[in-house]
Amino acid sequence: MVAGQEVSAWRPRVPGIAEVFHARFTAHAYPMHVHDVWTLLIVDDGVVRYDLNRREHGTPGDTVSLLPPQVPHNGSPATPHGFRKRVLYLDLTQLDESFIGAAVDGPDLVDPLLRQRVGQLHAALADRADELEAQSRLALIRERLRTHLRPRSVTRTRPAGPGVAHGLRDLLDERLVQGVTLDEAAGLLHAHPAHLVRAFSGAFGIAPHQYLTARRLDRARRLLLEGRSPGEVAAATGFYDQSHLTRSFKRLVGTTPGRFVRKHGDEATAPATALSRTGHVPRGGSVENTPREAVGQGRTDGHPGATHASA
Repeated sequence: MVAGQEVSAWRPRVPGIAEVFHARFTAHAYPMHVHDVWTLLIVDDGVVRYDLNRREHGTPGDTVSLLPPQVPHNGSPATPHGFRKRVLYLDLTQLDESFIGAAVDGPDLVDPLLRQRVGQLHAALADRADELEAQSRLALIRERLRTHLRPRSVTRTRPAGPGVAHGLRDLLDERLVQGVTLDEAAGLLHAHPAHLVRAFSGAFGIAPHQYLTARRLDRARRLLLEGRSPGEVAAATGFYDQSHLTRSFKRLVGTTPGRFVRKHGDEATAPATALSRTGHVPRGGSVENTPREAVGQGRTDGHPGATHASA
């Protein structure tokens, strides 16, 4: 690889995204070329200058650039130290050809919320495990891009109601291990994907992918305490692999699955040892005097946040 150049590319298992491309270039300049897909570009450091349809453009600050398919463009660093960029190549299922003209006229979108959402989607895709999160974030991005490209023709639709939100929760509970794609859920519940995400988050105060992960982790805790290995638990609870389980588990519980089991075992046996030595229940009134910790698990009183789990 050329000095001062870093490139990473992969194709995620997320419908609508043809390729993810991350790169840092100090001197490389793209010649004029075309793609058969949409180019959604954010620049994290430096500035890219490019020509699109014979007009010069740039990518400063919080700009999100959307370059349409089949329209020639190039690209080069606008500063001596080059640039670092992240790109999503979106196929025509996300934006059809009717949006090309508007994108040619205004490819650089100054929209901090859109910029934030694109960055969040890249973070989800970098994990390569949580597809529902990536699908949910892509749905919101697609909707916002369409609003930018066709602001006068976009009709405001009534947000999906709480019945749809409860329907999605039931579906996630039924598909806890095998999972469900956002598009499949939207089809089954007869709701727009972006509206479905917003309705669920509004009704329960948690995003669909966060709810699903919490429910899986709750089951994982029980299986770990039954003596199952982390590898077995990952497969039995719908995680991509053991590493995915470990990352998610540590993010929520604060420790790894292996350390969680060892720590619980030590704390659970200590009161019993005291009982055998003294012949009475230790102060506190319970042999099983282990700490408890709140976790997103299922639901009580109709809300996924009203939950508990034994640590």
